[in-house]
Amino acid sequence: MTTDQQSLQLAHQAFEEGEGIVRLTPTWVPRVFCIPGRRLRLHTNDLYAFGARRGGIDERWLASTVRADNGPLTSEYEGLSFIAVAEQKVLLRDALELLGKEVLGTEAIERYGGWVMFSKFFDNMQPLPFHLHQNDERAADVSRVGKPEAYYFPALYNFTLNAFPYTFFGLEPGTTKDQVIACLKRWNEGDNGMLQLSKAYRLTTGTGWDVPTGILHAPGTLCTYEPQRASDVSSMWQSLVADFQVIDRSMLVKDVPEDKWEDYDYLLSLLDWEANVDPQFKERRFHTPIAARPREEMQAAGYNEHWIVYGSEFFSAKEVTVQPGRSVTLRDEGAYGLICVQGYGRIGKHPISAPTLIRFGEMTEDEFFVSLPAAQQGVTLSNHSSTEPLVILKHFNPGNSEMPII
Repeated sequence: MTTDQQSLQLAHQAFEEGEGIVRLTPTWVPRVFCIPGRRLRLHTNDLYAFGARRGGIDERWLASTVRADNGPLTSEYEGLSFIAVAEQKVLLRDALELLGKEVLGTEAIERYGGWVMFSKFFDNMQPLPFHLHQNDERAADVSRVGKPEAYYFPALYNFTLNAFPYTFFGLEPGTTKDQVIACLKRWNEGDNGMLQLSKAYRLTTGTGWDVPTGILHAPGTLCTYEPQRASDVSSMWQSLVADFQVIDRSMLVKDVPEDKWEDYDYLLSLLDWEANVDPQFKERRFHTPIAARPREEMQAAGYNEHWIVYGSEFFSAKEVTVQPGRSVTLRDEGAYGLICVQGYGRIGKHPISAPTLIRFGEMTEDEFFVSLPAAQQGVTLSNHSSTEPLVILKHFNPGNSEMPII
């Protein structure tokens, strides 16, 4: 384990040698209640690299400074991103704590408390249980922070749609609180019927959804890019998934004070009731990409850049496509993490490439973190292919002044 002084030296070295851009190691996360969807580009022999009892790997966390909450068997650094430097590595969390203002800027530290988001690829073979993520008030009851999130479905990670490309969101208008409580009380009777109170929406690649705290949702089977708050709180509200997966009631109260486990009024308080029964839920929450700059200007320069996650006070994200053989220098108003999902070339001084197949524990050239000074000065992306686009996804902290307001 490195000391703070060693971490500081490694972090300085990484950002200095990379001219503000550092390479991150792949961060894999298993979930015991999930079935790997096999689209994360992780070798199939490594899907259970944490051990079968930990569950399969169906998440890759990106630019993460928060440890995964996977119960008592969670490993020490599970969910945390590392910076690779000089055949060594340093936690991104430690680097940003030690070099916060230098890397993220004064506003990010003083206004938001540092790097307070991360993103991930979530890839499941089957639909997930109907669940929610607590808001700040309810998460504080267990000494945590709330977890809003957003979804984007990149075509490049969805060569197959798997079993159920539909997500249930919210509750049908007119649903009563007594109906919801009745479902929770039927937990040990098999299917508690929660999904009968909701509505499924067909998922489409190249689009996304905004999912604030307190919204019930049962994610479908597209591989999802998910910017979110740096937290891992949740509450499962469905007792049986697709007649094959039993969900223990402990997952309902995982992040609930023990004296509230049988308090149904308290459990209802986890919901943002009005948002769940909103008749205009899709109109408010469904997102399509928004061009970041005039289309003609971008096409002439050989690239496209779109906002794919926007409207949240907690995070935002872009998708950038550089055409074959072209280079472009792009400036941004905030530090960001990024993942390359197609193609190869260079990002600043670094080679960048989207891997076809990754072995657990191996290094890649697809994930980076960009400091505020480098982002504001401009990052040059060069596509070295004569036929294939270079495509990256960027995830930003709160406060990006260029994010569209909706």
